Amino acid sequence: MADLTPPVVILDRSQMAENIGAVARVMANFGLDRLRLVSPRDGWPQDRAWPLASGADWVLDGVQVFDSVAAATADLTTVFATTARPRETRQPVRTPRDASRVLYDDAASGLGVGLLFGSERAGLETSDIALCQGIVTIPIDPRHQSLNLAQAVAINAYEWRTLVLDAPPPNFREGEPPASGALAVGMYEHLERELDAAGFFHPPEKFRSMSQNLRVMLGRAAFTEQEVATFRGVIHALSKGRGRVLERLAKERAPPSATTDSDVDAG
Repeated sequence: MADLTPPVVILDRSQMAENIGAVARVMANFGLDRLRLVSPRDGWPQDRAWPLASGADWVLDGVQVFDSVAAATADLTTVFATTARPRETRQPVRTPRDASRVLYDDAASGLGVGLLFGSERAGLETSDIALCQGIVTIPIDPRHQSLNLAQAVAINAYEWRTLVLDAPPPNFREGEPPASGALAVGMYEHLERELDAAGFFHPPEKFRSMSQNLRVMLGRAAFTEQEVATFRGVIHALSKGRGRVLERLAKERAPPSATTDSDVDAG
């Protein structure tokens, strides 16, 4: 399918220019050309990346840089986080082959798709994984689970390329597609603001973990744009209702009027 848009590859807090160049090389090998960097340690561009790309200059020349994973995935609908283990989130876990099929079907439906990779040393933060629609884990031998960044990208890119070359018919999608990452994050933040105002996040130090759990739960629902709008309307209505209740309680607790009969002009 010539008009099929390949997944975006997103590298979070990448540390070495040489690794970025090696990633660009394998992306070009398998027909991927959109590379996004989130807060690269040494900034961008980095001259040392180009020799390791072995001529895949068009990938490096088109690199986009973002300050956060949320910003880098805002225009995408389906993003899978590649990590060795599910960590603290309850999200679907797929092999690269299974994930590529989902990405292929969504891309064939005109949706923006991507693969998120963590830094060489620290991997991915749980809060960033919570923004994704699932987890990709490469089934490597547990006796030696060390893969470098370019290898991990290559395995996922190969599975994508296999589907494209075989050109399977995309699965039929029923109903409206899921909302974009930007709309989903806006909904999460709206809900979190109102819950915070209501005292839900208690004690305060649990805000991070409770927020991540909420985002994962809501993310599994794969809300459409209309469902996001409806849910935000629900949040707004509940917050307005809380305001009315507080106003009524304040009136009930207010002292009685200071006006007495002697204050009234008898004439």
